Amino acid sequence: MSEIIVLKRGLEVPVNGCADLRVSKSMTPATVAVQPDGIKGLLPRLLVKEGDRVLCGSPVIADKKNPEILLTAPVSGTVKEIVRGEKRKLLAVLIEADDKQQSVDFGAKDPNALSAEEIKRALMQSGLWPVLVQRPYGTLADPAAAPKAIFVSAFNTAPLAADTEFTLGTQVAMIQKGIDALSKLAPVHVSLNAKVKDSAFAKLSGCTLHRFQGKHPAGNVGVQISHISPIRKGETVWTLPMHGLAAIGKLFATGRYNVRRLVAITGPAAIEACYVATVPGTPIKDFAPFYGNTPELVRFISGDVLSGCNAGENGYLGWADDQLTFIHEGTDKELLGWIRPLRWNQFSTDRSYFSWLMPWRKYDMTTNLHGGPRPFLMNDAYYAKVLPMDIYPVFLAKACLAGDIDKMEKFGIYEVLPEDLATCEFVDPSKIYIQDIIAKGIDLMLKEMA
Repeated sequence: MSEIIVLKRGLEVPVNGCADLRVSKSMTPATVAVQPDGIKGLLPRLLVKEGDRVLCGSPVIADKKNPEILLTAPVSGTVKEIVRGEKRKLLAVLIEADDKQQSVDFGAKDPNALSAEEIKRALMQSGLWPVLVQRPYGTLADPAAAPKAIFVSAFNTAPLAADTEFTLGTQVAMIQKGIDALSKLAPVHVSLNAKVKDSAFAKLSGCTLHRFQGKHPAGNVGVQISHISPIRKGETVWTLPMHGLAAIGKLFATGRYNVRRLVAITGPAAIEACYVATVPGTPIKDFAPFYGNTPELVRFISGDVLSGCNAGENGYLGWADDQLTFIHEGTDKELLGWIRPLRWNQFSTDRSYFSWLMPWRKYDMTTNLHGGPRPFLMNDAYYAKVLPMDIYPVFLAKACLAGDIDKMEKFGIYEVLPEDLATCEFVDPSKIYIQDIIAKGIDLMLKEMA
């Protein structure tokens, strides 16, 4: 195995509400949503209508640019409703689940006996192709592209993130089969947590293993790529989450589309922080026993607190997420604010309060920003303390704001996604929405470089 790559820069956000390593319940929701919005670059074309019967694995949505790429139903049942937004934009297909689940049989296959084209065809027909994300820009992977490598992070350092060793440690055989399949498409790199001495994933073969040690965002695949093989102009790589790799392995092992996963219920507003077995697209309201009877006081985040999506009480678990975070809405105003030095209940990264004397403490953080955006700090060193990448985040953000493509390329737009700069946004005293700026810069690149 390769030497440990130690990342000295980063930040552990000490938020309360880590999930206990136990499964509280297994859920098959009454209604499941298939949401194309969670897949960047997918132009959805509806394949079903209200009242249609579908099986688990039946096509529901196709990509207009490449009709062979499908989104399939995660459960069997009846199409209950087609949800549309402004200008009839397709937001979700709601499926009312059957009591007894049935699946499309795609046929078990040995990936070692298949060609690259057969692997691609199997992934597209089953609906699993969208788990592959293409960098730069974080879009739906292009089947016609030739990536230089495929990268997978076997751990997550985001605040309160699901413990991959717990959620997937028993599925190593499926993960190995997924690697066998993807290695036909490009060399596979898997990054392990160096702090876990006896990792369940340490014996994976057919891929290159790397070990990383450090604070968040050390578990971000984008940070890992920058230390293994940085993305240059004209290069393409693919990434996917570990649970996506397991789902690919299950497809070839059993011939079934199975995206069921353990989801971490976390956050200071969680009544019970634990794990739940369910499928993506589960309504947030189905998790009501875990957040109580005052939903108006809770922010429902599909993902982690730094880069997750505000799903809302009427939303759904995201397509690629294995974590739900419940935090309190911060509506209170604080007398004197930052002038008060004895703010024992406030976390500060630069020792503004005496709470830094208690590094072990966890905080019941809320959504309160304690102020609004201010002029940008012209000091990249401030952000560099929490970003273990060889880029200049302030200059990159300003280039995105200016729409200067040449400078965006120069300062690293090919290497990052918004989530990679989430720690910079968290510590930013100017309260600038850096992730939103980077996302708009990426959208500009996609538009101008198409």
